[in-house]
Amino acid sequence: MRSIRPTFFAHISSFFLICLFWNVSQAQETTTFTLQEMVQRAKELSPSSLRAQTRKENSYWQYRLFKSNYNPQLRLTGTIPSYSQSFNSITQPDGSIEFLEVQQNFMDLELGLQQVIAPTGGILSVNSSTNRFDNFLVTGTDPQTRFSGVPVNVRLQQPIFAYNPFKWDKKIQPLVFEESKRAYVQEIEEVSYFTTQLFFDYLIAQVNLEIATVNLKNTEEIFGIEKRRYEIGTTTEDRLLQVELQALQAKQDLAQAKLDLEGSSFAVNSFIGLNQTSKITLISPTELPEFEVDVNQAIELAFANRAEALGFDRRKLEAEALVAQAKGQRIGANLNASYGYNNAAFNFGDLYSNPNTQALVNLGLSVPILDWGRNKARMSQAQANQRLVEYTVEQDIINFEQEIFTKVKNFIMMRERLNVTNLSSDVAQRRYDIALKRYQTGSVTITDLNIAQNEKDSNKRAFFNSLKDYWMAYYELRALTLYDFENQILLYTPELEN
Repeated sequence: MRSIRPTFFAHISSFFLICLFWNVSQAQETTTFTLQEMVQRAKELSPSSLRAQTRKENSYWQYRLFKSNYNPQLRLTGTIPSYSQSFNSITQPDGSIEFLEVQQNFMDLELGLQQVIAPTGGILSVNSSTNRFDNFLVTGTDPQTRFSGVPVNVRLQQPIFAYNPFKWDKKIQPLVFEESKRAYVQEIEEVSYFTTQLFFDYLIAQVNLEIATVNLKNTEEIFGIEKRRYEIGTTTEDRLLQVELQALQAKQDLAQAKLDLEGSSFAVNSFIGLNQTSKITLISPTELPEFEVDVNQAIELAFANRAEALGFDRRKLEAEALVAQAKGQRIGANLNASYGYNNAAFNFGDLYSNPNTQALVNLGLSVPILDWGRNKARMSQAQANQRLVEYTVEQDIINFEQEIFTKVKNFIMMRERLNVTNLSSDVAQRRYDIALKRYQTGSVTITDLNIAQNEKDSNKRAFFNSLKDYWMAYYELRALTLYDFENQILLYTPELEN
């Protein structure tokens, strides 16, 4: 039994250790991403893309609300009930006042179908209403309940010389909605741009960790070589100490590279919706898409597709609407017309028996005779604002075109720069490999080897920074034009969206 029990517990302990290590390995399972895969995940799951989707949805419902203003509206309004019990002062025929108790109820209901007349700003409605009055203190044979009502009437409310918001909204709101849809595509492309930045921040952190690891390994080997040379007297103590300091610095660089990698990992995982314990490995996107970008084509695409281009026209319309609003405030005139039937009866059913004709027409006017320049100042302010908007839009169009021109030229330059840095990195790596071998044979000094190592590291970092700049310029160009130059397709098509 003494020999069996330890063996049994050993098996149990081994089983639990295997489970523990399996769980740890599962929790830290490494996920590999290409740039395109990470961009796609960010478009679907990142908080920025979800916020953009919500803003798009809000804009859609705002547009639906605007459209509903031009549809017929069926409304039921009224007061049920309006009960009162009090002593009221009643003026008598001889002019005296007598306080009488009142206990009564009044109810009214109106059902109306109204339609906006967008070209004129008027409202046309067809209505039917009923009123009921109850006197609870009635005595004798007098009826307690009375009815009055309008079986049907047609009403027109028409402002004259006034600002017509329905007319201007019909011009402006479709542009606002179209802007919102294009702005959503822009925001998604900006998510791609920001994801690319995070991708390369992490990738460069991986590269720096790789550089630091290799440098530490090489420096420790060099330190071993220098120690053996010092022991046989072929090198000096100061060179040995110099290499030892480099080995210590290499350890510090490795620790800093690990810390930078953890920080970049936290930022990436947070943005694309991964657990913070998740480990990721990135595949460097060194294969570049082959396409040419024409400056004039990019400018035309930007003006045709970008939300800002629509915004230029929308801002001019809004300024024009403000001028029309100021002009409409100079003279106030309202035409109200109504035609229908009304009646009164002791029974509800009698309201619709032989009703009387009801007609009403009135024209209200409000014309300033002396306003001490108020209307002139209002109009002048609106017109000055319109000119300011026009000048500002003209400058914004120039800046817009200049931005596209600059970004396209920058993208073209980035591709050329990437080719140069790639070649420089290869040359620097080959030089370092040769210098390391020559150092091991004693042909070059440690100073020459350090120079070669620094050049190798700086050129490798320059290559990955150029790669980052290229891909960020690539996604920025897509956001600026809403066009995929690689596949030659529009990123937003109004016909398909509609």
